[in-house]
Parts: sequence; C-alpha cells; structure tokens
Amino acid sequence: MNKKRIVLECTYCHTMTELRDFSGACPACGEVIVEARYDFNHFDVQTWLAQLPQRGRSLWRYHEVLPLYNTDHIVSLGEGQTPLIKADALGASLGLKHLYIKDERQGPTGSFKDRQATVAISALKEMDVNEVVVASTGNVAIAYAAYGARAGIKLWAFFPSLTPNDKMREAALYGAEIIKTTGNYDQTKVLAAQFAQTKGVFLDRGIKSVAAIEAMKTMAYEIGEQLAQALGGGTPWRAPDWFIQGVSGGMGPIGVGKGFREMYDFGLIDAMPALGIIQSSGCAPMVEAFERKQRVATPVEDPRTIIATLATGNPGRAYELLYDYTEQYGGHFASASDEEAFNAIRILARNEGLSVEPATGVTFAGLFKLVRMGVIRPDDVVVVNCSGHTMPVEKTILGEQWQKLVDLSNVAPAPKVPTEHLVSALEKVDLGDSPHKKRVVVIEDNEAAARLISRIIQSRPEVEVRLAYNGAAGIDLIRAWTPHLVITDLMMPGVDGFTVIETMKNTQELHDIPIVVITAKELTVRERDQLYSQVDMLLQKGTFIDEEFVTSLLSKL
Repeated sequence: MNKKRIVLECTYCHTMTELRDFSGACPACGEVIVEARYDFNHFDVQTWLAQLPQRGRSLWRYHEVLPLYNTDHIVSLGEGQTPLIKADALGASLGLKHLYIKDERQGPTGSFKDRQATVAISALKEMDVNEVVVASTGNVAIAYAAYGARAGIKLWAFFPSLTPNDKMREAALYGAEIIKTTGNYDQTKVLAAQFAQTKGVFLDRGIKSVAAIEAMKTMAYEIGEQLAQALGGGTPWRAPDWFIQGVSGGMGPIGVGKGFREMYDFGLIDAMPALGIIQSSGCAPMVEAFERKQRVATPVEDPRTIIATLATGNPGRAYELLYDYTEQYGGHFASASDEEAFNAIRILARNEGLSVEPATGVTFAGLFKLVRMGVIRPDDVVVVNCSGHTMPVEKTILGEQWQKLVDLSNVAPAPKVPTEHLVSALEKVDLGDSPHKKRVVVIEDNEAAARLISRIIQSRPEVEVRLAYNGAAGIDLIRAWTPHLVITDLMMPGVDGFTVIETMKNTQELHDIPIVVITAKELTVRERDQLYSQVDMLLQKGTFIDEEFVTSLLSKL
C-alpha cells in the first residue's frame, strides 16, 4: 500500500476525520468510538497473502490495516500470533467437536491488552506524545506501562478500588505513576479525565478506542489463518461459527467483528461469525438490555462483582454496536456469576492445563450456559478468547483446604531422613486407598470425554472408576465387576446406550444398579419418557462439569 491514508469514521454520525487531525472525539457530534478506514485502492490482496509467510510473527505483520503511517514508529515486544489451542477434553465434555481457545495469556504482559498497547503507544509515539493518562482495571495499565517504558512515554494510571494490589504493583514496576481511587471504574474514568485536563496531559480516550478496535481485529486475522490450517477447506482463510468473549466496555469484540468484516470484504472468508458476549451477572447491563430486546443499555450504577476487570456499569454506545452486529450476523449475550466463573477457572486448569484470569472464567462459564441452552450446537466451530493469565485469586478459587499437612515436628533430626517416621506420618493422611471404594463404570465412545469424566469422579478418594469405550465392552465390564453405579452415553456404534440400559434392567443381578445417562442427543418425547422410567439421572453433555454434579452423582452410590 503506497501513500497510506487513514481516516476515522464516527460510529454515530459517520463523519470522517483524518487520523492526523483527530482530537479524541468526533468534531461533529462528540462521539469517542470511531473506526479507522483505509484507502485500499492500491491494495493487492493476493500479493499481500504471498508476503505474509516471510514477515515476522507479531501482529504488525498486518501493518497495512493498522493505524500507523510510518512503521519506523512501531513499539513492539513481540505481541500477537498467540496459539489457537484445540480443547479436546473440555470440548468432549460439552459435546462440542470443534472447540478452540485463543491463548492470549502468552502475550508479553500476559493479556490480550498487549495488542491494544502496542498500537496505542506506537500511535502516541508517532504523535510525539511523551506523557499520557489512562484509567484501567489492571491489564490495560500494565500493558501500557510496559510499552510506554520501551517508548519513553510516561504513564499516569488511575485504578478503581477493587483492582488487586498485585496488578497496580506490576504497573508501578514499569515506572507508571499509580493513583488508586475509592470509586468504581466509571467514576475512576471521570477522575482521570479531570486530572488530564487540569494537568494538560494527553488523555488516552479517543486513541484508546481506535487502538482497541484496530488492535483487537488482528486477533480475527490470526484466527482466520489458524483455522484454515486446522480445518482446511473453503476460502483462503476460515472464520469460526462463534467467537466468545467476556466483556466490560466491549471494545474487544467490536474490534474482532471489524476484523472479520474486513476479511470478508477482501474475499478471505466466506461467512461472518456469531458473537457470544459474556458479562458478570453482578454487572451485566448489556445482557439485561439484550434480554429485553433493547438496543440501548441502562447503566448499572452499583456493580456487584469482585471481578473488577468486568465492572463497567455504563457500556455506552459499545453495546449498540454489538447489538447491531448480533442482529446482522447472529449472536447472544449471557451472564455468569463470580462463583460460576471461579468454578470455570478450576475446570479449565484441571482439564486443559490452562490457568486463566477471572474475566476468562466468566467467559467460559458463559460458554457452558450457551451450550446447555442449545444456542451453540455440537458441530459449530467455536473460538474462545482466553484473555489473560491468572491473577491472585487462588484463595478464592481453591479455598484454604487445598493441601494436606504431614506433621514432622516430632521427628528427631538425623543425618538420614527417618523413613519409618515419614511412613507413619503419611499413614495419618487419607490417601484414598480404602478397600471399600465405590465402583463406577463409565461407558463413552469418545475417549477424551471418558477420561474427563473419570478424572472428575476420581477426585473423590472413595471412588474407583473403570472405563469402557463401547456398549458391548461396557456390558461385559458391568457383568464382571458389578459396579455400584453406571454412567453411559447413548449414541455409540454397535451396541448403544439404550441397549446397555435394557440389558441391565432385564438382568436380575444388575437390575438395581443406578444408571446415569449423559448425552448430547436431542431426545424424542418417547425416548425421554422411556429413560425417565429406567435411569436415575438424565443430563445433557456439559452438565457434569459443575461441582454440584459430582455431589449429586455420589449421592446415588
């Protein structure tokens, strides 16, 4: 692209303003949410595609569609090109065949806000700004502080009261000036704006929205490339059926949606994804408006969530843009409680090996709901934004009783560890070796789902689990082992779950064994009535990942 021209279009009145002349708001109506438009008259998509493999792995490989005139001003720490991870175990538990996680934890400062920071700080450097004010709940300030340090730009970071101290400490480590307020995020933004005006310091308001939208769209470009490699077929790149993200202000999915629209216009993808927008139920103005079928959200004046990163009570016009997107391309808004979010964090860590921040916990808790509601279907290709790494919430997630103590205080010191004392001390710890364990048979033809069910149940020391991967093997195992409980899928090749159940009910010694059915099958009324008379619990896939499932399941033993 030669002689790059960038204009900003107001999302409200559509007034066009040259990026060089932008003062932070639309000159006609004062709107601060604007989207960059580029002159693509001389842009050869095929040549661009051929060049991409030879470019670096940062998001700046897409610099032609980013709001910077001169690439010499790029301030980068190697952000972008994060992996797209197929979540086999979690997908199996939810009955999803194509569940992917965009792992934004692997950015330089551990969150997807690194994308926004590199674009914003690069633009500020090009504008010769050397001092900036930002309001943040954590990740934005940390990322801006890191990139600002690299560019020699001083940052004033304003934080609301619920921001964890470790987040503020990290921003301070990079040299940011930290101001913690006693108010919520919306009040903190007002105070930051007043400070910037009084001190004559640049307020990262308008450029923040430009950077957020334009930077987050690079996630869409990466997903398009990565899904094409993972799934193949179709146009050069591939869009998912669903993109899921937890939101506060909403700039992230607005940007991702813009990225997919640009790719669609370029002919790189042949369909647009639906958006799954997830909020904390303690601060869910978008969800509440969506459920009322309203295009304008009513602000939440008193957010009731401890997840500060999602506590934006007034989403403003961002919700209108997201609502319009879902009306045109499809999507859904859902909420999840703090408790559901922390439970989702635990599930993701223990089943996929990913330790995520609470905002991502909310995202996955919302995904679970959308699957159970039937909004997301088993064959849909789903990408979830894993927005950041775990912050210090382990006490909240795990509680205090997450370890077992072996008391060695009475063991006399000796040159060699006294093994006999260690053994006697370990014997006092319940390691779950009781010979009276309850026996559970799991019959599931999806091996990943079977192993996941087994891991969840065997977290209880009083239970022993054996697996069968088809109905015939399951019947043989039940007859040979006589379990206390049988968990079975319905749809299996050869001998299906219905046959397993009929066989047990027609065999005297097996007749009274409790049966739990977990299935993704859409049951007919007749099938449902039949099962209700034969089984003790009937659940859709995805339900068992709840903690209450394990408790209710073990009550059958």
